[in-house]
Amino acid sequence: MPADRHHLKDDLHRLVGERHPLSAPLRLQEAEAYLHRQFSEAGLIVTQHHFQALGDTYHNVIGTVLPASAQGQSAPPLILAAHFDTVQGSPGADDNASALVVMLDVARRIRSLKLARPIRFIAFNLEEDNLLGSSAYTALLRKNREAIHGAIVLECVGYASDQHNSQKIPPGVPIAVPTTGSFLAVIGNERSQALTGTVAQAMRSHLPIVPLVVPGNGEKLPDTRRSDHTSFWEQGFQAVMLTDTANFRNPHYHRPTDTLDTLNLDFIASVTDGVTAAVIALAGQPLA
Repeated sequence: MPADRHHLKDDLHRLVGERHPLSAPLRLQEAEAYLHRQFSEAGLIVTQHHFQALGDTYHNVIGTVLPASAQGQSAPPLILAAHFDTVQGSPGADDNASALVVMLDVARRIRSLKLARPIRFIAFNLEEDNLLGSSAYTALLRKNREAIHGAIVLECVGYASDQHNSQKIPPGVPIAVPTTGSFLAVIGNERSQALTGTVAQAMRSHLPIVPLVVPGNGEKLPDTRRSDHTSFWEQGFQAVMLTDTANFRNPHYHRPTDTLDTLNLDFIASVTDGVTAAVIALAGQPLA
């Protein structure tokens, strides 16, 4: 079943707009409520993770899909995540509404599948404020000694270009990177090497993929640490980031011009299909 473009467009229209705790707190709360509602309407079990930050209480929104078997329900869950806040002054179409609509579409599609383990779809708050939402969540996982099967974190997945030299290369990257910005990068750390390979392989039939495994937790390549996957890395969990490479491709990154009309819907649909394939590879029930 291919990506539902009607849902993608509708979700984008609902989510694009400045979503910042200080400059646009109401819009941030509206986005949180929308994600909660969409998870619920998709049939997920919806909960909130409360955390204290910036002198207030904020929430991560979690939608869980359980497998039918008791054995599957007790298996470590797979996490698919994306943040829903923006920087101040930006409507955040690519960063990170593009990722949210992919996550929502995958959640709707996964409901009809037989699963070998639970899947948690997590909308993280306050990523733009030093990863506060995901840091609080992963610290809780570690405190509770909870295992996970791995985390796939979506970060800016809606901007693509077929123009030559549209792709810049982050400093220090040790692999060959195409100079045309039409691929998706899959970035893992050493601990996540197997996860990186599985995700990249599953997605390859849907769009061009460039995988990268960084030494340690990416300390020598700070540009590979700029999203919520880093919170998982720091707590010792396997995680990968899927990204269009943000400012290394998208001239609108963190700007007022990060608007709906700059996104590539065909690319977003391909990412959705690829992520669905990756989720099935990691959490789908093997054919008997």
